[in-house]
Amino acid sequence: MRLILLCVGRSKAGADTELSQRYIERANAAGRALGFPRVELRELDESRAREPALRKAAEAKAILASLSPGARLIALDENGALASSREFSTYLGKTRDQGASVLTLVIGGADGLGPDVLGAASLVLSFGRMTFPHQLVRVMAAEQLYRAMTILAGHPYHRD
Repeated sequence: MRLILLCVGRSKAGADTELSQRYIERANAAGRALGFPRVELRELDESRAREPALRKAAEAKAILASLSPGARLIALDENGALASSREFSTYLGKTRDQGASVLTLVIGGADGLGPDVLGAASLVLSFGRMTFPHQLVRVMAAEQLYRAMTILAGHPYHRD
């Protein structure tokens, strides 16, 4: 199952971008043997609309248009469900085992995700109720993908 980390906004060179890429590379190496051949990072331009609702709507349209046919969607949103790393890895494993070909994790723009994206998601997750910079959320999402691969591979997990 292909994994896509879809982000609204372009990343700039820096430590956060390097760290995201490092975790994606680690997830790729660990995931190949588990039926996750690749984690792909995709970026979409932020909307330039003046009103937040219009920005969210334009970004939602771009997000939904970019999804592969039949892709399952995980929306990262501050109002989403909280999950442990083990629960997240179990979800990835079950989704793969159910025959999904693509799973996309989406990080919205500065105003968040529009209701169309949230409604299309099979799962809405939160990293907590605090607000985090989008670049940091990328790092956290990439790290959780890597951690999920190690949990699914049966590596010792420090919480057990």
